[in-house]
Amino acid sequence: MAQSVLITGGAGNIGSALTRGLIKLPQTQVVVADNMSTGSPDKVRIDAGNLMVVKADVNDFDDISSLFYRFHFTHVFHLAAVVGVQRTLANPLLVLRDIAGIENVLRLCKNTGVQRVYFASSSEVYGEPFEIPQNEKTTPLNSRLPYAVVKNVGEVYLRTFQREFDLPFTIFRFFNTYGPRQSEDFVLPRFVRAALNGESLKIYGDGSQTRTFCYVDDTVDACIALHRTGAHQNDVINIGSDREISIRQLGEMVIRTLRSSSKMEFLPPLPEGDMTRRCPDTRKMKALLSRPLMPLEEGIRRLAEYLSRLDEEDMSLRKLA
Repeated sequence: MAQSVLITGGAGNIGSALTRGLIKLPQTQVVVADNMSTGSPDKVRIDAGNLMVVKADVNDFDDISSLFYRFHFTHVFHLAAVVGVQRTLANPLLVLRDIAGIENVLRLCKNTGVQRVYFASSSEVYGEPFEIPQNEKTTPLNSRLPYAVVKNVGEVYLRTFQREFDLPFTIFRFFNTYGPRQSEDFVLPRFVRAALNGESLKIYGDGSQTRTFCYVDDTVDACIALHRTGAHQNDVINIGSDREISIRQLGEMVIRTLRSSSKMEFLPPLPEGDMTRRCPDTRKMKALLSRPLMPLEEGIRRLAEYLSRLDEEDMSLRKLA
């Protein structure tokens, strides 16, 4: 059966990788809508007859509504959001505007007969952990920062639209997805870039805070497997790795893996604080993938190869200029 899929925020890290996966599905038309504030058209510059990329802001109802009435989407992946710790802390009012985008998308999904909407939530909704691993059903949510609160509100919106209008949904709680097209604002590409240049890896606090890191291909494969099978309707699923590592250990791993001369530089902790631990219960995700996740060391090597290739291409262009 033919499908028409919208990806909001499709020119970002996860969105662009998801686009590459979905266009490979048979009888699937994919439309990417992105306001390009943090995304980039280069990330979705793909030669595919079943792909259309549109600059549009989901927070503006008039800007996004025409797409819904033109394409009559069967499925919507709502990934559009202000992202990045520093960016979201510096622009809390901009983050709160994303609530309007969530409501716009859900109203349009409801009015145009969308079969299911997928929402990109975040591990941040868990806040400081009450338990490890963090489980979709049993772990209380402890949202504190504006970004996390907006994601929590988004989850409530989806459940409410399902109850009121029978609009099916799935909530993805993403845990630190990294990969080739991720902005260098984020910790792993920032560490890898510094290590390649022989610069210091800057760490906030003592580096004891832990996270898990999931390569973008694993994230996307899990999302597409769920989409294809129809699993976890009206449910929440953690998407990430369950290999917990401290930020200090991560820096050491990057330096060791890339055989870099870089050192680690410890800066004062972030004034707003930094969550001490983050590690998901990934049983649902593992059942969808039925394969191991990419080892972190291999993901670091792939990211380094990509960044090095970008540098080489940039140097070649400068020579031509």
